Amino acid sequence: MRAPRVVVAGSANMDLVATAPVLPRPGETVLGKDFAMVPGGKGANQAIAAARAGASCAFLGAIGSDSFGVTLRARLAASGVDSAQARVVYGASGVALVVVDGEGKTPSSPRRVPTPRSRRSPRRSSRRCAGRTCSWPSWRSRSRR
Repeated sequence: MRAPRVVVAGSANMDLVATAPVLPRPGETVLGKDFAMVPGGKGANQAIAAARAGASCAFLGAIGSDSFGVTLRARLAASGVDSAQARVVYGASGVALVVVDGEGKTPSSPRRVPTPRSRRSPRRSSRRCAGRTCSWPSWRSRSRR
């Protein structure tokens, strides 16, 4: 049986995660305990999950030309995701700012900072993939705004 083929059109960004004993209130400074940079983004995470589940997966989206972009592409490749059709744009990759308290909770959703040049619509990605650039006859995309 041949592996299913999946194409994910979405975001790839670097999550900047800070952990502190308590979450700061507006205007308050709290000494952090830990900091991590973790490759993420809804589209990249979905593509990696599909590849780990055994699908032949490709990622469509925009990735910056900075060091975060290099890390994001390496993470996709290491996870078995084809990112050859991802567009590398000059400048910064998108980031998500995440603050986690001592209990592992976040106060709200992460603060995503997409760069203007890193935005890519599923419609534009589908036109790029439609039988020309991508060799796969069918694909699936999901977008969250």
